[in-house]
Amino acid sequence: MSTTAGVPAPQGLPLSSAKGRWVLASSVLGSGMALLDGTSVNIALPRLGRDLGASLAALQWTVNGYLLTLAGLILLGGGLGDRYGRRKVFLTGAVWFALASALCGLAQSPGLLITARALQGVGGALLTPGSLALVQSTFREEDRAKAVGAWSGLGGVAAAIGPFLGGYLVDGPGWRWIFFINLPVAALVVLIAMRHVPESRDRNATGRFDVPGAALAALFLAGVTYALIAASGHSSWSSVVVAAALGVACGVAFLRTERRRPNPMLPLSVFRSRLFTSMNVVTLCLYAAIGGVFFVLPVQLQVAAGYSAVRAGLATLPSTALMLVLSAPAGAMAQRIGPRWPLTAGPLVAACGLLLLTRISPGSSGYLADVLPGVLVQGLGLSMFVAPLTATVLASVDVDHAGIASGVNNAAARVAQLLIVAALPLAVGLSGEAYRDPQRLNSAFGKSMIICAVLCVLASLLAFLLVPGGALQEATGRPDCAHPECRAHCGFSAPPLEPGPGRERAAS
Repeated sequence: MSTTAGVPAPQGLPLSSAKGRWVLASSVLGSGMALLDGTSVNIALPRLGRDLGASLAALQWTVNGYLLTLAGLILLGGGLGDRYGRRKVFLTGAVWFALASALCGLAQSPGLLITARALQGVGGALLTPGSLALVQSTFREEDRAKAVGAWSGLGGVAAAIGPFLGGYLVDGPGWRWIFFINLPVAALVVLIAMRHVPESRDRNATGRFDVPGAALAALFLAGVTYALIAASGHSSWSSVVVAAALGVACGVAFLRTERRRPNPMLPLSVFRSRLFTSMNVVTLCLYAAIGGVFFVLPVQLQVAAGYSAVRAGLATLPSTALMLVLSAPAGAMAQRIGPRWPLTAGPLVAACGLLLLTRISPGSSGYLADVLPGVLVQGLGLSMFVAPLTATVLASVDVDHAGIASGVNNAAARVAQLLIVAALPLAVGLSGEAYRDPQRLNSAFGKSMIICAVLCVLASLLAFLLVPGGALQEATGRPDCAHPECRAHCGFSAPPLEPGPGRERAAS
């Protein structure tokens, strides 16, 4: 099966067929592998730091090494699939991710683990957009919405079980198995894809890829991230200033490069939409808050409150369960009444949940009294805004730009998480080995939750002022907003990638 100009061939597979189910299984396992890894690693941070003698800065880089390469290359990864074959790039991503996971599991020092995590991000940049691209390009048109809905829902399940599985592995065979478990999963993905997944590509994709743009974007993020982490680690201010200056210079060069290239990785023209630009600013605020919480909360639960890793993983499960149950109704409500009120109220509810989480401390009276209320309220807030946010982003541009719009929004979410993990310890005065001291960590955790709550309030204010009430109603009938991921998406880490018809490719 092949495609022309990125439009799925009319003889696509039916979802009910055996081959169609195998395609869906391969895509879900591929994206689920990345989701499980992302949500499991944070649970392992305290044990990982103790076993490797890692400082807080090393733990930050353990998270950010992955996010850095993923955020810098994810837009380019989708274009590679269009050009060279979506199955081929998906398989490459799965094998790459597995090999990098093996390196992570074998790491004997923080430096080697960080390097391996960065390599994992490269695999994720190929695997993440490729997973949904296979679903979009393989199934026949009448089954595509159901297939995407199944992909999104099962991905939500993977995100839900990630913290619990991570905690079980940390308390059982050890944190290294969080990475080793990817090897049999990747082997199964490769076996299914090679036997059952047809190849597809955009035969009109020509020209060279925007490699300079991708490199400058990654250098910009690396420079700023290094400066923030180095500043919190009491490095010399000269190195901090130099890193920040180089990062900003690369950022400026990136914008100039993208403005001049005929088909850039990031078409700046999409930002002419005031609503699209506003929604990406809201995304930065909200996903920074989410990223901050899921970086510090597992550490607080284990170090300050004395939870085991598996209990820490289970502690946040109610929040994810609410996302699974309420995202679809929230998306449907936003379609009826408009996105302004869900995007205004949801972050405010989440902010209240974050403030309730400050009750977690070394003297906490128990899970039901001090942890569960904050987790539930936070989860309710997340459920209210995640699906409407994704739908509004897709509705803010014309259908020909829907793919690049969602890709940019996904990258914005990754960048927000990357920067908050780098900046939050600096903002709350936590560095070095201080995260191992329950009292010092507890003080920093309370400040962190306040900062994340303020980010949610800022996002709520921006949504109230900048989002028109009828943004989704105006898009009624558009094929990109008929897809289930516009109404429900259960991933905490980022909005979904939408490689739909008319997607602009990262080539020039």
